[in-house]
Amino acid sequence: MVIVRQWAADIALAAAATALSVALIVGMPELPDAVAALALVHTASLAVRRRWPVVALAVSLATAIGVAATDNPLVILGLAPLVVAYTVAAELPRRHGVVALALVEAALVASLLPQDVDASTIVGDAVALAAAWLFGDTARRRREVLALHRDRAEQLERTQAEVARRAVAEERLRIARELHDIVAHSMSVIAVQAASGRLVVDHDAARARQALVAIEDTSRSALDEMRRLLGVLRHDNDSDGDGSGREPAPGLDEVDRLVAQTAEAGVPVAMRVDGARRPLSSGAELTAFRVVQEALTNVRKHAPGARASVVLAYEDGGVRIEVTDDGGGRPSRPMGTDGHGLVGMRERVAVYGGEVEAAPLPTGGFRVVATVRDRP
Repeated sequence: MVIVRQWAADIALAAAATALSVALIVGMPELPDAVAALALVHTASLAVRRRWPVVALAVSLATAIGVAATDNPLVILGLAPLVVAYTVAAELPRRHGVVALALVEAALVASLLPQDVDASTIVGDAVALAAAWLFGDTARRRREVLALHRDRAEQLERTQAEVARRAVAEERLRIARELHDIVAHSMSVIAVQAASGRLVVDHDAARARQALVAIEDTSRSALDEMRRLLGVLRHDNDSDGDGSGREPAPGLDEVDRLVAQTAEAGVPVAMRVDGARRPLSSGAELTAFRVVQEALTNVRKHAPGARASVVLAYEDGGVRIEVTDDGGGRPSRPMGTDGHGLVGMRERVAVYGGEVEAAPLPTGGFRVVATVRDRP
């Protein structure tokens, strides 16, 4: 489409230049037909000036020299020579454009000198050609700068996409490792309960029944976590993991401690719990804890001196988390200032069918809202 528009523009320019040349030729009835034809070929060559600039230059030089050789004024060529000078500077590499300008100037001087033209006219025409060439050279350099900026922007976009992809992969791997630890902890609980039940099954049926109930509950929870684990690993082929952790991962019961630590670090935090506090699955608890942890970390990093608030709203099937800061009197920070924190939040919460909203506040500060669903 761009090429078609360029062709149309060049053909229109050639038609306009030809019309001007025809008007000048009509005013010179004594002009030979052969010279008029050369002038028309000269202007018509502008139609291919961008497609084949060297061809256009060669035809223009040849026809201009032909007109001058018959001792006829070059004025019948109209503005076409200026367009040719502009074109060779705009379309050819710099060193080739300089050579082309030298050829055009030499042809001009060689054509005008035998006609006993005033030196001022020759100088004026030479300066006009040089000015047209300079405009073309400026246009070429501006186009090269724009292309360079465009290439850099595309490279930056590719780099950012690759960094984001790696951040997602690393976050998925961390999630998988943590869920692996949760499942491993559940399996260890099952093993202990099974051993306890085996020891008492013959003489204490009630205790054996309790052990079986604990095994059932723990195994169901472990199966749920395993399904989520496999969902994460389905998008990540990296199976490297030492699985060394066997301690229960942090959950919402640890948020109070996290809030206290944040306050000790110089960020006052007000915490509120809406709804009846109830335990969620280990993975959901871990995900909710990580969201609060990441959000408060971003407050410490990007809004020192701000005041923050944490709201945990227990809902049917999950929990809604809202972490807000007032910005410490600073303007709202732009999105993305937390590095890959938002990427990690979204990846974690997506495992549990939730979503994350993060945006600056109109009055300053920042708000993160996440919903973690305990039920698929």
